[in-house]
Amino acid sequence: MIHSTRSANVICTLVVICALVVIYFVAIPFVYVPQYEAVRESRVAAEQRDAEEQNNLGVRNRDGQGVAQDDEEAVRGFRAAAEQGDAEGQNNLGVRYRDGQGVAQDDEEAVRGVRAAAEQGGAQAQYNLGMMYYNGNGVPQDYEQAVRWFRAAAEQGDAEAQFSLGNMYENGRGVAQDYEQAGRRFRAAAEQGHAKAQHNLGVMYHMGQGVAQDYAEAVRWYRMAAEQEFAPAQSNLGVMYGLGNGVPQDYKQAVRLFRAAAEQGLAYAQSNLGVRYRDGQGVAQDYEEAVRWFRAAAEQGYAMAQGYLALMYHHGQGIPQNYIEAIKWYRLSAENGIANSQMTLGSLYVQGKGVPKNYREALKWSRLAAEQGDANAHHNLGNMYFNGEGVPQDVVTAQTHWNIAAARGVSGSAYNRDLIAQELTQEQIAKAKQMAQEWMR
Repeated sequence: MIHSTRSANVICTLVVICALVVIYFVAIPFVYVPQYEAVRESRVAAEQRDAEEQNNLGVRNRDGQGVAQDDEEAVRGFRAAAEQGDAEGQNNLGVRYRDGQGVAQDDEEAVRGVRAAAEQGGAQAQYNLGMMYYNGNGVPQDYEQAVRWFRAAAEQGDAEAQFSLGNMYENGRGVAQDYEQAGRRFRAAAEQGHAKAQHNLGVMYHMGQGVAQDYAEAVRWYRMAAEQEFAPAQSNLGVMYGLGNGVPQDYKQAVRLFRAAAEQGLAYAQSNLGVRYRDGQGVAQDYEEAVRWFRAAAEQGYAMAQGYLALMYHHGQGIPQNYIEAIKWYRLSAENGIANSQMTLGSLYVQGKGVPKNYREALKWSRLAAEQGDANAHHNLGNMYFNGEGVPQDVVTAQTHWNIAAARGVSGSAYNRDLIAQELTQEQIAKAKQMAQEWMR
């Protein structure tokens, strides 16, 4: 009996074990499926957190935050994050390839990384991709594609993209030119503190483009950008103080602002500061300082300053008189389209100062200036046609140019015109007037 009982117990035990095995392999998967799914989701989430941490590690290495700055380690972190599909990691890796930091510069790889992030909706990546299309880096230049990606980022509130989209509307690149749309985009960026957008919005109020002209509003936006040390805004705000537009006229404030921009190397601010020293407005008159600032701007290729520097050499103000140097700077300015420099260069060719006399050159430069409406150039052309210098003598054409110059306030032209009119027929006088009217259309 004892033997039988033990056998029965063994059998029972085996039955229980078999039942448990059946339950484990059959029932539990159905009972615990939700728990298995939760584990899987948790693992995915962990991997995502790991990608974020890898990107963050890349950022810390890139910026030297808590670790020694290391571009190659930054790339390693960004690549690990990018390979897991992390949008920030993809964008950051693309930027490294774009800039050649930590990896060899490669525009195509840059586009690949940035595009992957942009297509996931990353605003910074969308802006970067827009810039790649704008500049033709790694992709064919395509303004319409640039607009598409700028718009995508702008609609997410990205200030750089809003500013860039405003530029596209302002210049009619990839979209029809539309100053109102440009102003709207600049305003969106400006209200986020974007200095360039604040400046551009100020320009639009200053010029009345896309908005009603409003000098006070122009000043307000220029000032915001100027307070961020944005040199073009400092210079433009200086112009407003110099003219008294939107603010009380204040030459000292104008000088202060021109100087702030000039010291940042902005050529037209350097030129404006030179004018203040030359004319003694807001500062004591100082020709040497004027020359210094004119030269700084002229050497950057700023045409107005080249003309101003030429004048200083021409008249020996702040520097020894030197016609050869004057000619050099007049020519550079004239070739850049400054009418007064073209007119003066023409005059110097007539006089033979700094250059041999050359009436053909004189005629060429005088005509270029006259075509831009320079009254003194018309006066000089009148003299050349009357005297037959470089052209056959033609008193009617001479009278034509004197008519134009006299109408624009050149007193010597009025005298010449009236004196020569005594020797002309009524028909010649009428023809000269008609030709002058045609010139001035």
